Amino acid sequence: MTRYEFLKSMGFTGAALMAALTACVRPEDTVVDALTIPGTTTPVASTTSSPTTSTATSGATSSPTTSTATSGATSSPTTTTTASGVDLSTITNRLLTIDLTSSAASALKTVGGYLVQSGIVVAQTSAGVYVAVTQTCSHEPKKAVIFNKTEFYCTVHGARYDLTGKGKNSFGSKGITVYKVATDGKIIVVYS
Repeated sequence: MTRYEFLKSMGFTGAALMAALTACVRPEDTVVDALTIPGTTTPVASTTSSPTTSTATSGATSSPTTSTATSGATSSPTTTTTASGVDLSTITNRLLTIDLTSSAASALKTVGGYLVQSGIVVAQTSAGVYVAVTQTCSHEPKKAVIFNKTEFYCTVHGARYDLTGKGKNSFGSKGITVYKVATDGKIIVVYS
């Protein structure tokens, strides 16, 4: 029985139910990614606490992948200037660096593909255009945001967000954090 079902059975409704649900959020209330390897029925668990575990998704298939993330003020050896005029080596407040040539980033090679890594969802929204948002939904602090064709979507309660982070329904009304993205075609840098 979930906490929601329990509180409903105790007679909580409306605002009282929401207050009780959001009053205490524990680490075990967060989403744990559970994946199934194609061709098997055994789920493979990946916890959200490991900064080097990511989930690559393109279309309706899921596969576990591992890639490394660079955070902090580390600069990339690449000095190529992006189409937006940003030199990747000068970005100091990096949240995530993705090597597009790696197999771990294969989902980002197609329009509509996305990758979840280190609590950030990075999606290719159109040819060569990438958008990055937080994986944590603003409706409830659950790490359940994914990219769904033309929008970001929370799989827990259905909160929907456009590509600028603006909410598209009542669950997404608070909006979602969108990060800056720079790329030279080989490397993607997500920064704040």
